[in-house]
Amino acid sequence: MSEEKSLTAVMDMIESLYTAVSEAWGVPLGNDKCIIEREVMLKTLNDIKAALPSELSEAKRLVSARDEFIGNAKREAESIRKNAEDTARSMIEKQEIVRVAKAQSAEMVANAEYKSKELRRVASEYVDDILRRTEETVAEALKAVNQSRASFRTLAGAAAASDDKTTENADEENSAADDE
Repeated sequence: MSEEKSLTAVMDMIESLYTAVSEAWGVPLGNDKCIIEREVMLKTLNDIKAALPSELSEAKRLVSARDEFIGNAKREAESIRKNAEDTARSMIEKQEIVRVAKAQSAEMVANAEYKSKELRRVASEYVDDILRRTEETVAEALKAVNQSRASFRTLAGAAAASDDKTTENADEENSAADDE
């Protein structure tokens, strides 16, 4: 019998007990006393008693499974947070990009510690948020490195063009001197 059907059956049995007692014949001169069929009541009570333990054990199993899931999610989130810290520490430490990355990493760690306190409520949201922030930090660092590289190439190209122009002018002067 499924959980829902079993619970419905228990509720139906309790309702039938209530109906039987409320509709039972009253005892003369006993305002709060009534006559009920003992065998019917005992059978109904035994049926309820037999159905409840399975419901209770199922509820205990669900609570235990929930606690295990929460524990696993908390451990996984802590591992992800630690990996994010380690990645941020291992970045190149001699450039301005690193200073910015460390500041953002510290912010991410602070956010991670705050969110770990709320992990029972938002475990999956926390994991998504910390991974997104790490990706943004790395993307910003990569963007800055690419911009520095492009600037370097531009400067190197300009210097090479200047050297070529100087050599060309010297060749023209030498050629003009030879013609004279």
